[in-house]
Amino acid sequence: QVQLVESGEGWVQAGGSLRLSCAASGSIFSINVMRWYRQAPGKQRELVAAITSGSSTNYADSVKGRFTISRDNAKNTVHLQMNSLKPEDTGVYYCNADLYRTPLFREEYWGQGTQVTVSS
Repeated sequence: QVQLVESGEGWVQAGGSLRLSCAASGSIFSINVMRWYRQAPGKQRELVAAITSGSSTNYADSVKGRFTISRDNAKNTVHLQMNSLKPEDTGVYYCNADLYRTPLFREEYWGQGTQVTVSS
């Protein structure tokens, strides 16, 4: 059994910062890519940022220069540092991971989501 648990939910005024964290636990052989998605009310879930096991990153254009994704492979955690937040960053943020529970069996897991609210 594998779980992804997010933390760092919060409310902040525009221009402020928040840091989200996600910890993967359970029977894990290795983790390939870890991602953050978000879903705003009435909108589809969108990819915010991704990081590989080798720390290669990519970001949605809307967050480039403001958000930073990082990970600690030893602790199976991923973080999202969000600076210069805007009201349009409001939404539920989900952690996602492609991981191996055995060397040959890859699966995708999701966290339960954490709310980020940015007020103008």
